[in-house]
Amino acid sequence: MTSTRQIPPSPDMENHLVDGERRRGRGARSNATGRFENSVHEAFDDGWESLGDLEAFKTEVFEDTAKSIIARNDSPDISFDASINPYRGCEHGCIYCYARPSHCYLGHSAGLDFETKLYAKSDAAALLERSFAKPGYQPSTIALGGNTDPYQPIERERRITRSILEVMAQTHHPVGIITKSALVTRDIDILRPMAEKNLARVAVSITTLDRRVARVMEPRAATPPRRLDTVRQLADAGIPVTVMVAPIIPGLTDHEIEPILEAAREAGARDAGYVLLRLPLEIKDLFREWLAEEFPRRAERVISLLRSMHGGRDYTPEFGVRQVGKGPYATQIAMRFRLAKKRLGLGGERRPLRADLFVPPGGGGKQLKLL
Repeated sequence: MTSTRQIPPSPDMENHLVDGERRRGRGARSNATGRFENSVHEAFDDGWESLGDLEAFKTEVFEDTAKSIIARNDSPDISFDASINPYRGCEHGCIYCYARPSHCYLGHSAGLDFETKLYAKSDAAALLERSFAKPGYQPSTIALGGNTDPYQPIERERRITRSILEVMAQTHHPVGIITKSALVTRDIDILRPMAEKNLARVAVSITTLDRRVARVMEPRAATPPRRLDTVRQLADAGIPVTVMVAPIIPGLTDHEIEPILEAAREAGARDAGYVLLRLPLEIKDLFREWLAEEFPRRAERVISLLRSMHGGRDYTPEFGVRQVGKGPYATQIAMRFRLAKKRLGLGGERRPLRADLFVPPGGGGKQLKLL
């Protein structure tokens, strides 16, 4: 059964773990009501064993009637200022995903709701064409997947990301893609000719080479071998590939920095970057629940190391610190990463994508030259 009660004034809401069978194949262990809601919904046992009748969490897809498609940011520690997210929520279910708290703005939980209640921007391509056609539009590299993965499983049927790339290819607009999905190779036919004009690059996220860790940490994302194969296929097609070791989890995956970079370089990656694990808002509780269940012997050390890089707190939101931390352990990670990149020759070939080839949809209403 379920009940509704008023949210107490305390900001720390109690999360109740969801039965393992109901959340099989998902990342989060709980589904606490979003922080903006006026009431809390929770399951409880009424003595009739009714909890066993609750259905497993299934993926639902809703239409997102967006009025605009390009998101802007002025964050000094993010490498792009424009992005497009074809989907809200992400079925990959990565427990560490920094986008989880954004689902609370939709009236959902950052936990299991984020993985199962997805929103698709079906008219994204039309909205993009409209933006590109506006007088005075100034092209600059747009990142696909700055928040949620543009190649999560529902993209196979929805093909929204592909429709966006088709608009970018037609208008010669520069694009950078961030993904941990092998599905990006489906669109090599679009990305290859764009890359030949220096209009496209792809960043593939590889957090671990350990299949067991990946399975429980990113339950519906591509396996580590498939991600490396994705890097290889993209590189063989002449598409510049960056590997993102993101996030690095101290005490759990940080020992894999060098092996990941070595494997990525062998597969054809040209550059690499990293981001330290971030635990803002609801993620701090979701991650702790996951860590206690999957890696109980390492849990205390992981949190202790992470807090040591954020001044004794779970998270530091300030620019320049939130993604890389500070202190001795953070410095050691940065140094290891820098030395490994130098030894492997990663990062020396990167060039800015071209923006001077852009042609507005329909030629921008200009008369074409006869000769």
